[in-house]
Amino acid sequence: MTAPIEVSGSDQQAQPDAVLTGVERKAIQGRSLGQIAWMRLRRDKVAMAGGIFVLLLIVVALPGVTDLLVRLGGSPPNEFHQNLVDPTLGSPTGSFGGISGDHIFGIEPVNGRDLFSRILYGARVSILIGVLATLLSVALGTIAGILAGYFGGWVDTLIARLMDIFLAFPLVLFAISLVGVIPNQMDILPFGPDLLHVITLEGNALRMAVLVFIIGFFNWPYIGRIIRGQTLSLREREFVDAARSLGARNSHILFKEILPNLVAPILVYSTLLIPTNILFEAALSFLGVGINPPDPSWGGMLSAATELYTVAPHFVIVPGLAIFVTVLAFNLFGDGLRDALDPRAR
Repeated sequence: MTAPIEVSGSDQQAQPDAVLTGVERKAIQGRSLGQIAWMRLRRDKVAMAGGIFVLLLIVVALPGVTDLLVRLGGSPPNEFHQNLVDPTLGSPTGSFGGISGDHIFGIEPVNGRDLFSRILYGARVSILIGVLATLLSVALGTIAGILAGYFGGWVDTLIARLMDIFLAFPLVLFAISLVGVIPNQMDILPFGPDLLHVITLEGNALRMAVLVFIIGFFNWPYIGRIIRGQTLSLREREFVDAARSLGARNSHILFKEILPNLVAPILVYSTLLIPTNILFEAALSFLGVGINPPDPSWGGMLSAATELYTVAPHFVIVPGLAIFVTVLAFNLFGDGLRDALDPRAR
């Protein structure tokens, strides 16, 4: 039995010393919601693996990094290597699709272009279109959803019917018809030299801008419905009533009180919307109305491989795996982020 601890003074003064004898005193620090979410996300190894792959893919898609990797592990994406292709069969002369130290993913049949560099440049196209289209959808959907959920009445009815119209719109057919008839050159801001400088887009730059507009502008109702439902719940909360009682304007309540509480669903849905947009861009390129050759795109590579898969099956596997792994990584990271930001999830 241990000897009793001797204390002096009153019982109230002596109790902390008696309890904390031999224990290092540390101040109790609270954790913010962001710290709690990050701690929970780090425990999800699958989501972290997906997030690391997404981060690496974004870094690889940066112009300087892509050019550096192409110089180290391949050749320019539009450089032909006819000497590495069988002139009779059109297939690469090397084993496993021409994989070597100079062409680590092999080469294309018939023309002999390096697959590694074309996959990297195709990743830049897919990431750029997917992210920009998602930003446009999130911006439009958040604004429409928060206005419909907060004001209700005829505003909610008008925006809800507008969402129904957009959801019923044949997006794929519209995209095929619109992208197929766009000119080779277009002035985006034709206000004249005295007001704003005219921005001229041509070729695939114009096609990418049109794809971003089509995918982003017609997909906002999906996130708009989610934000509307969240806003309907938040507008009845006590902090909104307190802001109203203090005389806060509607703009203050919308953007200072309600919008910060919508960050979690916006982030989660954005990570899940990006792979959907990447697949949509790949589908349009596969159908021939996306990025025009010779510029590389994953969907265009798959479209060219459909006629040559019996000669060079690796030509189908490489871009197919690129799309599959990218979409899977985004979905895994989005699912983990949703669980980390949900306070009711275990």
